[in-house]
Amino acid sequence: MQAKRPSFVRSSLLHYLTPTLPHKTRAHFSSLPNLRPTCPESAVPYLVKKCIAHLQLCASSIFKLKQIHAFSIRHGVPLSNLDMGKHLIFTIVSLLAPMSYAQLIFSQIQDPNIFTWNTMIRGYAESENPRLAIELYRQMHVSSIEPDTHTYPFLLKAVAKLTAIREGENIHSISIRNGFESLVFVQNSLVHMYAACGHAESAHKMFDLMLDRDLVAWNSVINGFALNGMPNEALTLFREMGLGGVQPDGFTMVSLLSACAELGALALGRRAHAYILKIGLSANMHVNNALLDLYAKCGSIREAQKVFDEMEDKNVVSWTSLIVGLAVNGFGKEALQLFKELEREGLVPSEITFVGVLYACSHCGMVDEGFNYFKRMKDEYGIVPRIEHYGCMVDLLGRSGKVKEAYEYIQNMPLQPNSVVWRTLLGACTIHGHLALGEIARAQLLQLEPRHSGDYVLLSNLYAAERHWSDVQKVRRIMLTDGVRKTPGYSLVELGNCVYEFTMGDISHPQSKDIYSMLAEITKLLKLEGYVPHTTNVLADIEEEEKENALSYHSEKIAIAFMLINTIPGTPIRVVKNLRACADCHLAIKLISKVFKREIVVRDRSRFHHFRDGSCSCGDYW
Repeated sequence: MQAKRPSFVRSSLLHYLTPTLPHKTRAHFSSLPNLRPTCPESAVPYLVKKCIAHLQLCASSIFKLKQIHAFSIRHGVPLSNLDMGKHLIFTIVSLLAPMSYAQLIFSQIQDPNIFTWNTMIRGYAESENPRLAIELYRQMHVSSIEPDTHTYPFLLKAVAKLTAIREGENIHSISIRNGFESLVFVQNSLVHMYAACGHAESAHKMFDLMLDRDLVAWNSVINGFALNGMPNEALTLFREMGLGGVQPDGFTMVSLLSACAELGALALGRRAHAYILKIGLSANMHVNNALLDLYAKCGSIREAQKVFDEMEDKNVVSWTSLIVGLAVNGFGKEALQLFKELEREGLVPSEITFVGVLYACSHCGMVDEGFNYFKRMKDEYGIVPRIEHYGCMVDLLGRSGKVKEAYEYIQNMPLQPNSVVWRTLLGACTIHGHLALGEIARAQLLQLEPRHSGDYVLLSNLYAAERHWSDVQKVRRIMLTDGVRKTPGYSLVELGNCVYEFTMGDISHPQSKDIYSMLAEITKLLKLEGYVPHTTNVLADIEEEEKENALSYHSEKIAIAFMLINTIPGTPIRVVKNLRACADCHLAIKLISKVFKREIVVRDRSRFHHFRDGSCSCGDYW
């Protein structure tokens, strides 16, 4: 039992609330008995009943809610009244009103029931500070209040927002002990929690245990795979969902399109687009934004523009997606033109919009324009630059060959440079041959992220370019000693209903013999066009012929050979690569596009390369 609150609490609430009621509400209350602030106790239940009715019918805004609350206090409804309190809290939470208001009411209620505790947990879970939901749950446990079937979904929602996996696992254990794990809405919440915390396999394991799988469960696990770098698993589940007769909704299609975008599965994405039109989701803005992202990430930027042009409703996300899409596909000037249109429309660009704009400047070599946009971002839009924006500026200077200026820029940054910023500088040093600055960048990376294999590779490439073979061997020995393994390069291509993955020197495919025969034919034809393998960065001091053989077996070349064998002449080839395209592959693919008269689109780690008639959209600037 809580102690009785002093009378000044009533005065505080009255001061906090708006005392004036709307005309209709005031008229209705005027018909009630003449109740004074200290009304007879027998009249309170009647007044509470009427106040609750008005909360349910009239409290469509926070303003009206406060008016009804103020009326109840002025006419003697006790602050500790359980019925009035629980309905007030429920309405506050439903209107997304400040939880401080709900907490003030909750603190006055004597012995709140489980419904009220759950409503408070739900409110905090949906607030900007979901951590308080978990703290309230602990307080509930201390108060010996037993959770019910509704407690866990709200609580797990808070855990998912916080990505607090240990808290989630603990709550999962408690739900099992209390016998609630078998309930559908608890299971759905567990699937969502594990997926949101990055544990897609645990989400799928939970999903497999479910006997009754509704659309929410399917969406949660598919989205979990899509968001956690497991797009193949997401697509497999989507097919199972269709076979199970479960009709997808907009949320499902967004997850499916995200998986297609990750894989570069354009044909499958197009089929998904056709299905979206068929089931009437073409007006869904979130679905359209996902479509836009799909086409941009698959290198089909004109289809992305078509989706954008046909959208009836566009938000800043829509504009940003196309701006970034144009930028990474090598159409920097078009990206900046679109940004100007966004401004003419009166929309306010976001932090991410400016990342796209600065990226466009960086990949098109527009240094002065990049610095101008960076200044406008701060001065005109009041956006405080984040580390991503500073990283773009370092990249802008580094790519243009201003490596010393990039290093000085890092030295003068108001934020502490992270590993990405130093890695950007190291990459620029590798491209432009600045050994001394490259070693400085590597020293910083050793402190921040000592086991990142890509840094060793960049430094080794830099030493190889300078023909410092002893240093190359030293870097490789350190990698072996420290157990650092190089990230294997792979390339993905889509053919028919399948996405095929190839690695360097891959011989696992049934058509390997034909693929390598085609590679030999490609090399022969390219040399007739004047191709000389770019062997500078092959990571060992070996004979030139061995270096040429090593280069010819890079994963993107194997993938392109496979597609040349299996598609009719003139068919565009699309490749997704997990690493940056090397200089030799870039040169070779330009010539392949000319010799075989194919458009070849390669998406590497940082951008797109559209190869056609012997040239690339990046203008050899990447």
